[in-house]
Amino acid sequence: MIAQGFHYPKAPQDNTVDTYFGTQIADPYRPLEDDNSAETERWVTAENALTRHYLDQLPQRPKLMKRLKELANYEKVGTPFKRHGTWYVYKNNGLQNQSVLYKMDKLGGTLHEVLDPNKLSSDGTVALKSISFSHNGRYMAPIS
Repeated sequence: MIAQGFHYPKAPQDNTVDTYFGTQIADPYRPLEDDNSAETERWVTAENALTRHYLDQLPQRPKLMKRLKELANYEKVGTPFKRHGTWYVYKNNGLQNQSVLYKMDKLGGTLHEVLDPNKLSSDGTVALKSISFSHNGRYMAPIS
């Protein structure tokens, strides 16, 4: 199957026009920005089905997927940061869905797990957007 043979689903469109500094700019695909609309959901489902149909037919796909997983599965360590005298760092062993937050008394010190988002759901898909500390550093609030 080649790209010319694809029958793409019709994307929702409207007549939205924005004016920026006196210049009118058409934005016909603005309806797609509403990811809660039934129309957008139908279009995304149809696009995904088209893509999946194509990808599933690629004979080299299993070999490619295996290699991509090999390349992605390596240990990742974030940049350490200091809050109220304690060092923190995010670390992922390469097989985890989310990075784990650790603390240490000094740079290069022993890591102590603070929060593992992988344990917050059965499928490991809960992620941290950020964390916030109280003024005295005694409390930390995860933001997901």
